[in-house]
Amino acid sequence: MDLWNNLLGGFATAGTPINLLWAFLGCVIGTGIGVLPGLGPAVTVAMLLPITAQVEPTASMIFFAGIYYGAMYGGSTTSILLNTPGETGTMVTALEGFKMAKSGRAGAALATSAIGSFVAGTIATVLVTLFAPVVAEFAVTLGPPEYFCLMLLAFTTVSAVLGKSTLRGMTALFIGLAMGLVGLDQITAQVRYTAGIPEFMDGIETVLVAVGLFAVGETLYNALYEGRSSQELNKMSSVHMTKSEWRRSWPAWLRGTFIGFPFGTIPAGGSEIPTFLSYAAERKLSKHQHEFGTTGAIEGVAGPEAANNSAVTATLVPLLTLGIPTSVTAAILLSALQNYGIQAGPQLFQTSSALVWALIASLYIGNVMLLVLNLPMVGLWVKLLKIPKPQLYAGILIFATVGVYGMRQSAFDLYLMLAIGLLGVVMRRFDFPTAPVVVGMILGPIAEAQMRNALSIGEGHWGVFFQRPMSAGLLAVVVLVLVAPRVMRWRSNRAA
Repeated sequence: MDLWNNLLGGFATAGTPINLLWAFLGCVIGTGIGVLPGLGPAVTVAMLLPITAQVEPTASMIFFAGIYYGAMYGGSTTSILLNTPGETGTMVTALEGFKMAKSGRAGAALATSAIGSFVAGTIATVLVTLFAPVVAEFAVTLGPPEYFCLMLLAFTTVSAVLGKSTLRGMTALFIGLAMGLVGLDQITAQVRYTAGIPEFMDGIETVLVAVGLFAVGETLYNALYEGRSSQELNKMSSVHMTKSEWRRSWPAWLRGTFIGFPFGTIPAGGSEIPTFLSYAAERKLSKHQHEFGTTGAIEGVAGPEAANNSAVTATLVPLLTLGIPTSVTAAILLSALQNYGIQAGPQLFQTSSALVWALIASLYIGNVMLLVLNLPMVGLWVKLLKIPKPQLYAGILIFATVGVYGMRQSAFDLYLMLAIGLLGVVMRRFDFPTAPVVVGMILGPIAEAQMRNALSIGEGHWGVFFQRPMSAGLLAVVVLVLVAPRVMRWRSNRAA
């Protein structure tokens, strides 16, 4: 009963006109930020921290939360329409969403993305309300061996599912892992693999690689190899989902929600792992296998988008109950709380109960706002596809250049983006998947640090990964992912 009273009190606080205005502003700014590659929610919240220093803490946190999950909604728009992920969490959406847009189903892709985000965000908020302390308590039991095995599972799943062959997927993954190792060693702080170039000291920006591979690579590839007319590329049918698309979307929304939520509660690489795992699950379970990678399968958009928004909402669990940020943006939100003299952790629900429950209530309100903002604009966004191909691709290149330059104001980043774009062209030309590159780059450094920490715990013995039940179970799943498809193929060939 106390829980419901607290939640009703939260709605009363979040529902005041001034807090509703802050929530709306956050959602609008977040959606716009998600569309722009390079300017993520973490950068935006960090930039706005000084401006909101005089704002009341509850209103400020509601505003920042609106930016956070609004950016996840907005990031899917350019992923689907232009193959330019605004956020790394929406990279997977581009795989099928852009193909749906090219085959005239951009409206359905944007609709399933918006509705899936709403469904996942709402369910995840209910789970945050009910189970925050329980889930956080479980997350604390995971150590470095479990985190490393979890990332190993992500690596094998991504490389096995996304490429036309496991070898090509693994090759792309290792390119990403190599990029992720450039810069300062996380543990010893030694410089490595920089080739004497000072700009590599801080490592290679993940967003830069994502923009280079997806946006620039796609643009250059189309300019060099694709001979389609603008009418053929930009054709469009309905902006609504058919009954068949509704039937195919709702199981993917639910699966994606429950895949994404646990990952948001642990520091295992943000929303990238659950979106790729959701995509892998949909690709395995779908009855429309022929649409994946060709005309675009709606499940490949619905599931990852739900997983993305569910994981983002779930980051509030460890942030509020333990004071542990599981993403860069969550870390900025933690610093925002500290700026107000509020200490996140187990006592937060007692010391700042009104703020916590108003923030949770604002998630319900914000999800409705984002649905109302995004669904009516599906037709408007799809009109982007009416732009003639030369102007469209020129716009994408300008868009990408401004976004990448805005990150560090470095001309070197622009040359690097072009070089990575050319790498993307080569990979597309020879059917190598590009997504594992970004996954390897994001998770590689984290996996390396967790492996080294695990080996320190095990005093240098690799047996530490087999001695703990959960890490051993995850390793068994890794072996199953690699071996099971080959065994099944061998058995079917033998039967034939």
